[in-house]
Amino acid sequence: MSVQTQDPNNMHVLMLDTQEATATAAGTIFQFLGEQFEKRIDNGEGINYRTIDFTQVLCLLVGGQVDDWAQAQIQAVHEFTDEVPIVLCGDNSLTKVSFKTDIQRSIIGKVTMPPSYAMLMDTLHRAKIFRDQFTAVRGGKKRPSELFRSLVGTSRTILKVRELMSQVADKDVNVLITGESGTGKEVIARNLHFHSFRRHKPFVPVNCGAIPAELLESELFGHEKGSFTGAISDRPGRFELAKGGTLFLDEIGDMPLHMQVKILRVLQERTFERVGGRKEIKADVRIIAATHRNLEEEIEAGRFREDLFYRLNVFPIEMPPLRERTEDIPLLINELFVRNEKEKKVSIRLDPATLMNLCQYAWPGNVRELVNLIERLTILYPYDIITPAELPQKYRQCEALPQKAATHHNDQQTDAQAQAVGGGKARNQAAPVTASTLSGDALVNLPVNGLDLKKYLSQLESHLIQQALDDCEGVVARAAEKLHIRRTTLVEKMRKYEMQNNSKTG
Repeated sequence: MSVQTQDPNNMHVLMLDTQEATATAAGTIFQFLGEQFEKRIDNGEGINYRTIDFTQVLCLLVGGQVDDWAQAQIQAVHEFTDEVPIVLCGDNSLTKVSFKTDIQRSIIGKVTMPPSYAMLMDTLHRAKIFRDQFTAVRGGKKRPSELFRSLVGTSRTILKVRELMSQVADKDVNVLITGESGTGKEVIARNLHFHSFRRHKPFVPVNCGAIPAELLESELFGHEKGSFTGAISDRPGRFELAKGGTLFLDEIGDMPLHMQVKILRVLQERTFERVGGRKEIKADVRIIAATHRNLEEEIEAGRFREDLFYRLNVFPIEMPPLRERTEDIPLLINELFVRNEKEKKVSIRLDPATLMNLCQYAWPGNVRELVNLIERLTILYPYDIITPAELPQKYRQCEALPQKAATHHNDQQTDAQAQAVGGGKARNQAAPVTASTLSGDALVNLPVNGLDLKKYLSQLESHLIQQALDDCEGVVARAAEKLHIRRTTLVEKMRKYEMQNNSKTG
């Protein structure tokens, strides 16, 4: 990988293609926009990448009509550098997801040829930000993901979130955080601010959906005395209050269209005016936005501006719902217990059956719902060990093992093993579901010597998945429906437990 420094005067757009005419037409457009342009045409002999100085490439356009050719070029370039933003174009059908994760980071978009002016300008804007801010720190190491301790969990999805955060925390770029309500989007925003060079300046959150539309402009930009009825004095807005720091625009998808135009202007010009004022004020803030809505669907429905989306979506981070990372629930609960002990001097514990119930619950309110439940239990049952009976009804996914059943557990286990070997009763004719039948061969009651909770939950999850697959004759889609999870989530868990080769993928 090259270690030369960039020369701003020689930065240019480089296009790779198999068609001379297409590359020439693209060059005309970029030169009209004032960008230096270079093309490399593959006439069947390949492209010699060793002759390219990638430190001077502002943006790499990959055209071509054949997917395999375009894919091969991107992979070849990635072996030389991962610091050049890549834009897909031409007639190939490749998308960002066509590549491995490490390459996806470098692909910033796709344009049609000939491109629209707005799309091309936004793409160039993102490319310049990528070049200025996302270049790997040469000779040093990035911040470790352990810095973000409030994002508890060891699941693959949460580790990916922490990796993305470590990459962008100290970069002064716009970040768009997506995810369902209650997943912890503001936690991400606060962590990004805390680990940025703006950490000593204010972090100012604004819930765009909670402020009436007629007051939102004044709330964000401030107002001058007498600008409207009730404006009895000058008042600074959130942009001024966040000067030098971070402005967190929560629920940006709920912002009215007329305000979206004003926010877009601030992002473009980096200046704004108070309501009723004429003086331009510099917007020295970093914007972090969040939404639970699918903004691409909102754009299609005409409720969100496409140009604003491109400005905000420089570095997207998606927060997964809690139901897709159930292995993190015990760790989250433990973190909440520790926090309660420190702040409220109150301690509670959950017995294994209670924990199993919570791990099987769907959590529509995500982490926020879990926090509220633990707080409620702490108030109602301080210093107690919580059993399923103390849980609200909707959290009781299975009943605890009756005490008298414990004395016969060994006999029941022997019978179950005999039926399994001899082809006894089918599962569909089994006894009513209890915690012990769900766990297969482990009692819900905590053993005297304790247990490895992580291993116990993994075995339980693996057992339930295998049971669902057996009941559905190996059809993954049906098994996922039975387990109330997404098919992709089930496939991921099957891969985790090395079960993918034992079942159908239909």
